[in-house]
Amino acid sequence: MTIPKDIVSNKTVLITGGTGSFGQAMTRKLLDSYSPKSVRIFSRDELKQHDMRIAFRDDDRLRFLLGDVRDQSRLQRALEGVDVVFHAAALKQVPACEYNPIEAIRTNIDGAINVIEASLNNNVERVIALSTDKAAGPVNLYGATKLCSDKLFIQANNYAGKRPIRFSVVRYGNVMASRGSVIPLFQKQLTEGKTLTITDERMTRFWITLDQATDFVLTSLSMMLGGEIFVPKIPSMKITELAYAIDEAAEFSIQGIRPGEKLHEFLITSEEGRHTVQLQDRFIVEPEFHWWKASKEHTHERVPEGFSYTSENNSEWINREVMRQLLTLNLH
Repeated sequence: MTIPKDIVSNKTVLITGGTGSFGQAMTRKLLDSYSPKSVRIFSRDELKQHDMRIAFRDDDRLRFLLGDVRDQSRLQRALEGVDVVFHAAALKQVPACEYNPIEAIRTNIDGAINVIEASLNNNVERVIALSTDKAAGPVNLYGATKLCSDKLFIQANNYAGKRPIRFSVVRYGNVMASRGSVIPLFQKQLTEGKTLTITDERMTRFWITLDQATDFVLTSLSMMLGGEIFVPKIPSMKITELAYAIDEAAEFSIQGIRPGEKLHEFLITSEEGRHTVQLQDRFIVEPEFHWWKASKEHTHERVPEGFSYTSENNSEWINREVMRQLLTLNLH
């Protein structure tokens, strides 16, 4: 799908969690291809901002704003004059969120509320929140907080009233080049001569590259009406096949499923499937509220009755050779 150049051209963009993997990739894409007026990087870590400033060679379109999404007054100031928001800030590590539940709630839920209210107060045009497959039928606290966040952003359209601001969500699976994926862990274990640790050999996961993720977010930004959850059609892979793609001679030990971990991930549950439509490259989960049905319904093909989208029932799979090629392109 072609991304209209004017969707962010000469506009001010703010990325929460902007020093993370997604934030840096989106910033690079925006500056190289879309001519934004400025890109504001909003995050807590001054060292990462310093490193990013150097990596981007002090591009004069970049603004680095220290702050935490827990701090609404700081967000209120940071969002003055902003046209587009990509909300990527979150606590994402499943074990850390399980052990520190209140902290996860304060960042992932309270932070979402603060982004919404500051966006409404500043009349931002479009807001896209990044979600995760773990938010669909969640079994851990991280997924539960992101499900709550998703619903907050969808319902934020109620608060917009007649103002043109729109809120939508993008939900996708594991990102290959991100710091939090299992791929860097496997590579580290191999470098150290260790046996790869796998929780269950039956496990499957969705996979997407950073470049695909940023393109998908931008195309969703261009077509959003407000209230949708956009889900890309992406391939699955068994975790054992991933291990062999990284090293054909890999040896691994089975550790057992960790608390809050699934064998297979959902991107769309069967309940959501009842109000989901599809295009060639994506699904769109439509909101089930009168303000949507009245005037905003997408006119796309509806998915079949009983449809769900899981990493186990996926029609598209990555083989070892394709994964090796993707890793070569995305990790070097």
